[in-house]
Amino acid sequence: MSATECVAPVDERRRMNTAGRAGTFKVAAVQAAPVYLDREATIAKACSLVAEVAANGASLAVFPETWVPGYPVWANADSRWNYGPAKQAYAELYRNAVDVSGPALWPLQQAAREHGVAVVIGVNERTPTGTLYNSMAFIDVDGTLLGVHRKLVPTYHERMIWGRGDGSTLSVFDSSVGRLGGLICWEHWMPLARYALYAEGEQVHAALWPSASETFLLACRNMAFEGRVFVVAAASYLTKAMLPPGFPLMKELEAFPETLCRGGSAIVGPDARFIAGPVYDCETVLYGEVDLDRLIEEKQLLDVAGHYSRPDVLSLHVNRRRLDNVVNDG
Repeated sequence: MSATECVAPVDERRRMNTAGRAGTFKVAAVQAAPVYLDREATIAKACSLVAEVAANGASLAVFPETWVPGYPVWANADSRWNYGPAKQAYAELYRNAVDVSGPALWPLQQAAREHGVAVVIGVNERTPTGTLYNSMAFIDVDGTLLGVHRKLVPTYHERMIWGRGDGSTLSVFDSSVGRLGGLICWEHWMPLARYALYAEGEQVHAALWPSASETFLLACRNMAFEGRVFVVAAASYLTKAMLPPGFPLMKELEAFPETLCRGGSAIVGPDARFIAGPVYDCETVLYGEVDLDRLIEEKQLLDVAGHYSRPDVLSLHVNRRRLDNVVNDG
């Protein structure tokens, strides 16, 4: 099945102005399966998809949560203490995770530069000590790695897999497609995290999910309306058949449905209306047109970080210091 079979074609984009901060352009929500637990093959697939969205006129491609090398759907399959197969699955995930200071993302950065497409992609980020983080990497059209955001609070069973991020990565980036930010999954129900992005002037928001149910998309639509931003929501498609041979927790997954991640990707405008999607149960790429000039029009009615705020009554303190457990003096 072609990655674009599930959606109808859309109009070609109009050019942005030379400043790259206003005008109209096309964005893509990539709903695809990773090559599960294979970092290099998954990044190679991402590069091919970047070429595809560029050929379809998109200036931004958003990939799902921890797409490299896949969301750990098995995390709540068995929570027994010191359970061998779960430890083996974690170790395999770690071996195929991304060291963002290393060369793992270089092919994707090169693809972004070659095709002139900004990329937001979910990765399992590893650290030398053995901890993983649920992270999203922001890459500009020239291949520059703008930064990485680590999920602030892993949700429920995810706390067996990932560490907690800190405020140093809660950022909005000045990119070639405008003020670009993002949150991961249930971070969209953290009102203060959302507000921190609004206050930074976010214009285009990347919402990363493993699957996006109706409730999850409600959070995306709320963020679009509340923040007067465009939301590009990307969710994965994954079936049991896509898991690698010998996966150590396959028996524990027997009770799970055949489709482990259903997708649900969508693109939402600042009035909370769907521009594209949602689409379920297939690999596809959704396209939608973003007009940054429209955001100012919408801000006349509501600017929650501006004229519709009351800092004399309510204010937010954000700790943006990087929290390291070792500080070396001198």
